[in-house]
Amino acid sequence: MYTGNQLRQMFLDFFESKGHKVLPSASLIPKDDPTLLLTVAGMVPFKPYFQRLVEPPFPRATTSQKCVRTPDLEVVGKTARHHTFFEMLGNFSFGDYFKEGAITWAWEFITDVLKVPVDQLWVTIYPEDDQARNLWQEKAGVKPERIFSDPSNFWAAGPTGPCGPCSEIYIDLGEARGCGSPDCAIGCDCDRYLEIWNLVFMQYNRDEAGNLTSLPKQNIDTGMGLERIAAVMQGVDTNFDTDLFTPIINEVANIGGCKYKDNPEDDLALKVIADHARAVCFMLGDGIRPDNEGRGYVLRRILRRAVRYARLLGITEPFLERIFRVIQRDYSGHYQELVENENYIINHLRLEEKNFQATLEQGTQILQEKVRELVKAGEKALSGPDAFYLYETYGFPVELTEEILQEQGLSLDMERFREAAEEHRNKAREQAQKAKIEGESIVLGNKGKELSITKFLGYDKLQADVKILGLFIDGIETEDAGEGEEVICFLSETPFYAESGGQVADTGLIRTARAEAQVLDVKKGVTGTFHHFLRITQGVLHKGETAEAIVDAGQRDATARHHSATHLLQAALRSALGAHIQQAGSLVDPERLRFDFTHFSQLSVQEINEIEQAVNKAVLANFAVETMETSLEEAKSLGATALFGEKYNEVVRVVRMGDYSKELCGGTHVRATGEIGLVKIISEGGIGAGLRRLEAVAGLQALAYINSLDEQFMELSQILKAQPQEIFRRVTALLGQIKEYEREIQQLNTKLARSESESLLEQVQDVDGVKVLAAQVQVGDMDALRQMTDLLKGKLKSGVLVLGTVSEGKVNWVTAVTPEGLNGLHAGKIIKEVAKITGGGGGGRADMAQAGGKEPDKLGNALAAVPSIVGRMLSK
Repeated sequence: MYTGNQLRQMFLDFFESKGHKVLPSASLIPKDDPTLLLTVAGMVPFKPYFQRLVEPPFPRATTSQKCVRTPDLEVVGKTARHHTFFEMLGNFSFGDYFKEGAITWAWEFITDVLKVPVDQLWVTIYPEDDQARNLWQEKAGVKPERIFSDPSNFWAAGPTGPCGPCSEIYIDLGEARGCGSPDCAIGCDCDRYLEIWNLVFMQYNRDEAGNLTSLPKQNIDTGMGLERIAAVMQGVDTNFDTDLFTPIINEVANIGGCKYKDNPEDDLALKVIADHARAVCFMLGDGIRPDNEGRGYVLRRILRRAVRYARLLGITEPFLERIFRVIQRDYSGHYQELVENENYIINHLRLEEKNFQATLEQGTQILQEKVRELVKAGEKALSGPDAFYLYETYGFPVELTEEILQEQGLSLDMERFREAAEEHRNKAREQAQKAKIEGESIVLGNKGKELSITKFLGYDKLQADVKILGLFIDGIETEDAGEGEEVICFLSETPFYAESGGQVADTGLIRTARAEAQVLDVKKGVTGTFHHFLRITQGVLHKGETAEAIVDAGQRDATARHHSATHLLQAALRSALGAHIQQAGSLVDPERLRFDFTHFSQLSVQEINEIEQAVNKAVLANFAVETMETSLEEAKSLGATALFGEKYNEVVRVVRMGDYSKELCGGTHVRATGEIGLVKIISEGGIGAGLRRLEAVAGLQALAYINSLDEQFMELSQILKAQPQEIFRRVTALLGQIKEYEREIQQLNTKLARSESESLLEQVQDVDGVKVLAAQVQVGDMDALRQMTDLLKGKLKSGVLVLGTVSEGKVNWVTAVTPEGLNGLHAGKIIKEVAKITGGGGGGRADMAQAGGKEPDKLGNALAAVPSIVGRMLSK
C-alpha cells in the first residue's frame, strides 16, 4: 500500500522521467490574477503561459499544487470526497506534446506504475472528439466498450478564450459501493464509479460570437486529486480514511475523548475539523491572515467552523496548535513553509482561536436565547436584522447562525439579512470593480506579450534616450497623441521605476523635439512590460520617435530615503521584538513610509524609542548600501530576509546595508545609510488580529514633521500664556478643573432629570390596564437617556416606558418594562416596532432595550404609535 507522500512523489518522478520540469506548488494566493481569491486548480499558476501572455520558460511542467475551494463548504465531512483544501497532481504542456502524450502517459502511470487493473478502468470523451477516442483505443489499448461519450466533457476558462474537449479516467470500485440498480454506470450518482483523472485538451479559441478556431499552439492541462487516488490505492471507502487524514482525525479524537467510527455525529465533526485544519494551516503558511473580507475572511470562516465543530465534541480549550503539529510532521517534507513559517502559523492560530472562543460563547448564548423566543412564539425564522446584529456586534458568522438554526429546525430570513448588510456588500462590489479595472485589457496584454520585458535602467541613471514603442488611449492603440490627452505609453527601455514591492512609481517627464508629457504613474504588466501613464502637456507624441525620459530626481531621492529606512526599521524590529516579526505589507513614497508587521501586542513607548534609536544609529553608521544578484537558495543561506508569502524567481536581488540588514528587494535605495538623514516614527497601531502598523518619516520630511511639532508647541505656549517648560503642569491643572466642572454638570443634570420626571409622569396613559409612558426628553446622550429611564422606573413602579431623544441629527430610544415579564410584554420587541418608524432598529432584553433611528422628524409619530403597539402585543 502506498502512502499519500509516496504517491505524490511517484507522480512527480514519473513525469520528470518524461521530460517535465518539477516545480514546487505555487502559493494559495494567486499571483497577478485579480479574478481569483485563492488558487483553485493546478493550472492557475500557468494561466499566463496558456494564454501566451508570457512565453513559457520550459515546454513541460509537473506539480502537486495546493488548492482551496469553498463552494461546497457545508457538505464537507458528509460525503466521501468533498474538501476545502486538496492537492492537485498535474502535468502540463505549453505547445509541446498534445493528446497522444497526455493519454499514453496517463494510462502508463495508472496501469504500469500504480498497477491498477485494466478491467476496473473506464474512460469518457467529448462526443465529437474522435481523435481522443482513437488514441485511447490504438495507443492505450482501451476496449471500445469501455469508452463513454459525455457531452459535459468540454472545458473552458470563461465564455471566451482558450478551451477544448477533455477526457476523464474512471475506476470501478465494485458492486458493493454501488446503488444496486441494473442501470448503474458511469455518471450514476452513487459511489461505484469514481473519476480519478481529468485530461484537458486546450485546442480551440472561442470568440465572442461563440465560434471555435484552432489555437496556433495547443496545450495540455491535467488534474488528479491526491486524496482520491490515495483512497483508491489504500483500498478505503473515503478520502478521510487515508493516511492523509487519519493521523489528524485520531489526534482530534484523542483531544475530544472520543473514537473515530464509534458515533456518526462525532465522525462528522472529526472529518470537518481534520479537513478545515489542513486548509487553515496551509493558508496561514502562505501568508494569508484572518480578516473580515477577501481571502482572509475565507480563512477565518473555515477556522471558526473547525472550532465550532470541536465544541460539539466537548473541546472548549484551544487545540489547533496540537493539530498543526501533526500536519507539520506529515506534510513538511514536501511543504517547507510549514516549518519556515511556524511562528507565524502558531501565533495566528492561538490568537484567532482565543478570540473566536469568546465570540462563540457570546454569540451562541444570544442566538440560543433568540431560538427559545422563536419557539415560544411559534415562529420558524430568525429575522435578518437579528442575524446581522450578531454578525456586526459579535463577529458571529451568518453561516454559523444559519447552521445552528437548521439544527433546531428553523430558518433565517436571508433577504432581510442582505438588506441589513447592504453597505458591506456595496464595499465588496467596489473592490471587485477596482480589481476588474486594474486587470489588463486583452489589447494591452497582447502588446505586452509582443514587447516582452522592459529593461529597467533606473538603478544607475535617472535620464535616458528611449524609443516610443506604443501609445494607447482608452485601451485602443494609436499612432500619435496630442496635448491634453492621457495615454499609456510603452518604451524600449526606461529609467522609471514601476510600482512594486510597496514602493510607489517614479514620476517625471517624457520629452521629444516637439512634445512633452508628464509621467503620472508606472505599472508593470504580467509580461514584465512597463506601462507609463502619461498626460501630454505640449505638442504631439508619435509612436516610433525617440524621446528623452527624465525621472523627477527629488521625488526619487525622497522615496529612496524612505525605502532604505524601511529596511533598517525591519531589522530593528526583529532585533528588539524577536524573529517572529514578519513584514506583512509596506508603502514607500516621497512623503513617508508605512510598515505592517506581525506582532501580537501593542508596542510600548519604551519599545518604540528603542527601535527609533536603533534605526538612527544605523543611519549614523553610514553603512554602504550594496546590491547583488544571486540565486534564491544562496540569498537565503546568506540570511537575507524575504517578504512572507511572496514567490520569487530563481535569480533574486539582495540589498545589503553593512551587517545590519540584508533583504530581497527590487526597489531603489540610497548609496549609504547616512544619506537617509533623521528617521522619526510618527505612529504605531493595530490594523487587525496579530498585525501592527508603524508610520515614519525620513530626511527632509522628518525635519518638516519636527518643525510642525515645534510650531504647535509654541502656539500652545501662547494660548496657555505659559513658558514651554510649564505647559505640562498647566495642562494637567486645566484637566483637573474640567473634571470638576463635569462633576458639577452631572449633579445639575440629575436635579433637572428629577424635576422633568415629575412632569412626565402626568403623561402616563392606561392601555388595557397597563400604565404606558411614551415621551420625548431633552438629554445629551444615550447614557443620560438610560439614567432618566431608571429614574422613571422607580417612580412608575409598574408599566411600560418608551423615551426618545434627538442627538446630533439621530434618534436615540430606550424602552423598559417593569417588572420584567409584565403581562408578557418584551422591551426588545416593543423598541423594534417603535424604532422602525424612525428608520432604525435595535433590540435587547425583555426588561430593557435600546435602539436608534435615522429620521428625527418622525419621532412624534413613533411616540404616538406606542399605545397601539403595546395594545396589539397585549391582545396576543
